[in-house]
Amino acid sequence: MKVLLKRFGPQAASSMVILALFCMHYLAPSSLRAGEALEVPEAWTLHNAVIFGLQNSPDSRIASQRIAAAQISLEEAESALYQPNLGLSASYAQTNTPMYSFGNILNQGVFSPDIDFNDPGRTDNLNLKAEIQYRLYNGGRDQAGVAAAESGYMASEASRKEVEHQLGFEIVRAFQNIVQAQNQVQARQAELEAITSSLAVAEARFEAGDLLKTEVLNFEVQKARTSENLIIADHQLKLAEKIFLNLLGLEDGPAAIDSDSDTQQQTPNPGSYLERPEYEALSARLKSAESELAAAQGNKRPTVDGFASYQYDYGWVNDGSGDSWTAGVRLNYNLWDGNKGSSEIGRKEVQYRQIKEQLHKLKLGIGLDIDEAELNYQQALKRRSVTDKVVEVARESAELSRERFKEGVILSSDLLDTEVRLTDTLVRQAAAHANYQIAVANLRRAAGYQQFETTTEALLETQP
Repeated sequence: MKVLLKRFGPQAASSMVILALFCMHYLAPSSLRAGEALEVPEAWTLHNAVIFGLQNSPDSRIASQRIAAAQISLEEAESALYQPNLGLSASYAQTNTPMYSFGNILNQGVFSPDIDFNDPGRTDNLNLKAEIQYRLYNGGRDQAGVAAAESGYMASEASRKEVEHQLGFEIVRAFQNIVQAQNQVQARQAELEAITSSLAVAEARFEAGDLLKTEVLNFEVQKARTSENLIIADHQLKLAEKIFLNLLGLEDGPAAIDSDSDTQQQTPNPGSYLERPEYEALSARLKSAESELAAAQGNKRPTVDGFASYQYDYGWVNDGSGDSWTAGVRLNYNLWDGNKGSSEIGRKEVQYRQIKEQLHKLKLGIGLDIDEAELNYQQALKRRSVTDKVVEVARESAELSRERFKEGVILSSDLLDTEVRLTDTLVRQAAAHANYQIAVANLRRAAGYQQFETTTEALLETQP
């Protein structure tokens, strides 16, 4: 805007801005228009869920507003560097005050020796004035203010990345919790179907006089327990779907997921604390605090201003006119402020040291977070492999036990134990696979990466 003003003038610049706003609103893609809802897909994949959540979540939008506020603060600080300051003024007045009337007479060039200095009479004056002022030196306060605002903007950018990384991880975890809950429901349904089938066999054997009534009752009790577990699993699935939609910034809607079509997340090599957005944000805050300290120290130094003005005076009463100019240099130095400046410097120094210690603490915490994420990933990888093998054995054991029960070789309690073990292994397998995917997502977050390599590019393409 400032470049347009300098090059084309205020009217042309305003017209260009209005035209740009018109194009942004009416010609931009619908997904970019402010206040317009994003299109909800029929089925959520892990990738489109992360992208949607980072665009639609209130946390992400709040972070964007913080960046906008930081940008405005930066422009405000930079305005001090756009020197010189120019001013135009115009005024018209009439007076019969001796001092002002005599001044008008002098400025308009109509002085005569016979003027009564005590009563020069009524005069009027039209004053047109142009003034320019240039700050030659102010102890580095302007530069320090701009540096602090730039660091604040960088901190806001890094904070948004931090929000996006954490939100992306939470979306992945919620997505995998739905997958886990769905697998658990399927396992409970399979168990219920198996128990129901075995109950029919038990009733047939009881009618044939080949089985005691207590054996049949055992199956009925287990069927009731399995039905209860299925109700609990279904409730957990619905709750996981609600949490998932909440993270996406949706109050309600379809929570159908398509986990098979997703591109697998790449397992990153653990990074260093320097790659974490939290570290970038706090480092920027430290630089901002350092600049604010320099600005406070600059308040103890003098300021030097250069100034010049030109004015034109005209009066109708005396029919006179004249022009004049003024130029000079002004030095201001505050000799005593009641220790206000020293107290401000001390406060900024304390803030700087606090942030410096916070940065050291964050460095230690991030290192621990990365190590913990790596250990959790290794554990989840081994657990997934073990549960896959256990499920294979449990399924084979269950099939053999069902056939042996039909033949009357084993008791109902043995078959029920086998069915319970199979369901337990299936539930554990679902949890192990979900925990593995969550561990990969957490490792990416800890290493300072988005959940997908293309996440940032997709956000930039659709960022309003």
